[in-house]
Amino acid sequence: MERIPSFQQLRFSIAFTYKILLCLISILVLLLVTTSNHFAQANALVLQEKLAHIPVTTANETSLTTLKRFYAKRDYQPIWWGSSFTPEISIDKVISFIASAEQHGLDNQDYELNKLIQLQKRDGVDSPSLESELTTIQSLLMLAKDLRSGRLLASKADSDWHIEQHRFDPVDYLNDAIRENHLARSLVELPPQSLHYQLLKTALAKYRDLEVKQQNWHPIPESATIRPNILHKNIPLVRKRILRLYNIQDDPKYGIVKIDNERYDSGLVEAVKQFQEQHGLNPDGIIGKQTIIALNRTPKQRIQQIRANMERLRWMPRNLGERHVMINIAGFYLSAIEGGKHVLEMRIIVGRDYRSTPSFDSQLSQMVLNPYWNVPQSIAVKDLLPKQQQNPAYFASQGIKVFSRHENVPINPDSINWNSIKGRFPYVLRQNPGKKNALGYIKFLFSNPFSIYLHDTPSKQLFQKDVRTFSSGCIRLEKPWELARFALNGNNSGINLTEKINSGETITINLTKRVPIYLTYLTAWVDDQDHIHFAEDVYGRDKRLLEYARW
Repeated sequence: MERIPSFQQLRFSIAFTYKILLCLISILVLLLVTTSNHFAQANALVLQEKLAHIPVTTANETSLTTLKRFYAKRDYQPIWWGSSFTPEISIDKVISFIASAEQHGLDNQDYELNKLIQLQKRDGVDSPSLESELTTIQSLLMLAKDLRSGRLLASKADSDWHIEQHRFDPVDYLNDAIRENHLARSLVELPPQSLHYQLLKTALAKYRDLEVKQQNWHPIPESATIRPNILHKNIPLVRKRILRLYNIQDDPKYGIVKIDNERYDSGLVEAVKQFQEQHGLNPDGIIGKQTIIALNRTPKQRIQQIRANMERLRWMPRNLGERHVMINIAGFYLSAIEGGKHVLEMRIIVGRDYRSTPSFDSQLSQMVLNPYWNVPQSIAVKDLLPKQQQNPAYFASQGIKVFSRHENVPINPDSINWNSIKGRFPYVLRQNPGKKNALGYIKFLFSNPFSIYLHDTPSKQLFQKDVRTFSSGCIRLEKPWELARFALNGNNSGINLTEKINSGETITINLTKRVPIYLTYLTAWVDDQDHIHFAEDVYGRDKRLLEYARW
């Protein structure tokens, strides 16, 4: 008779079997881990060897160093080639992202796009070679840096640019993104996220489309001033050009018809006014020299202009501050921004071409009401001395006091033979507060090595000029009182500006909350209504940048 196992025997047998299974599983896991480690070590050795034998050239030295540093931080483990790791994004998607460099005004051939495409065709989508991976990552590291902080070295591309260029390490950024499995999102976040940049990107695409579609871009001949409602042979050409330009801006609201009528009719006048407004010109509807120059800019020229300005935006800090002042030197414009909205806009006057206003950033820290003007020596010698030599009563008429260099005691200007002064100017000039003071009634101070500040001006008529390069480097304001109120908002709010200015006393107000200020040079930008604006390259900084970039 067969013996039936007892309960204890069954329990022992099950426990023994369980231990055997655990042991087998442990051995299997150990084998898998060992095998995996073996493959990982083998892959690392192959990858290291491949990196060591990539030829170093002048063109690739920096990018190759970055590539080696990238894989060193990964213990030389590949991402796609022979890897057990499944990345969030495939290599073909990364190559597609590299191909999009052109959308940002960059040249995708700087990132070996043709080579990447050929390697992809050779290897297939699902089995990238080690060469394909290394080439892709090398290009991606370059593009990541260029999108985040700029393709060019700002100080070399524009010697007048003094806003610190953002430092960015693509090695840590991309490795972190891969490790956390959010590479796709991180790539999207590389370029500036500002609406301004995104709208310029859209404008670039539209002008490239225009360049392809509009081959015949015949220049409009220079002519005498064309005023509304007159007949002129250039009007059909102007009408055609305006139609082309507004077509790319999706702005059909103007009553422009495709006719060869030479009359400068009201519908075209309104469109020309809008065009002038968007090109930094006085929107009077009168077609003069500057309007013709702007109309004759080719799509290719505008494309280069947009590319240069997208690059400048990549140089800028990502966080400009909740409340800040943005000055566009090239556009002769100031905007005060709060919470992302333009709460104040005004025309400005900037430095003459030989006393150009530099680009830099700082913080508004003080306002001076009823300021004295301590005349810089260069202005005293080059500008004011010749006027005094021509008119001995000039200094007195302008409220300008004369002092020796060593004593703070006024000297009677009539006692000086001004025509005898040669070489070094031995005096100090100071203009008293008042309506004739060159600084007006308010000046704004912020730390900088260029002795630049913002100020009021008695020469209000100059704000009606198209090209407003009349100062010695400082910024003259169309609406100084409004800027003062913006600066005082949230701090020193109890101050009565009118009362203090009417007192005639020179009063310095320290801002308890400093306001970031940025002096930039942008010849292309997009406004809040999605309208593209262009300005002339008055200082030649676009030209220098493009030559340096070889675009």
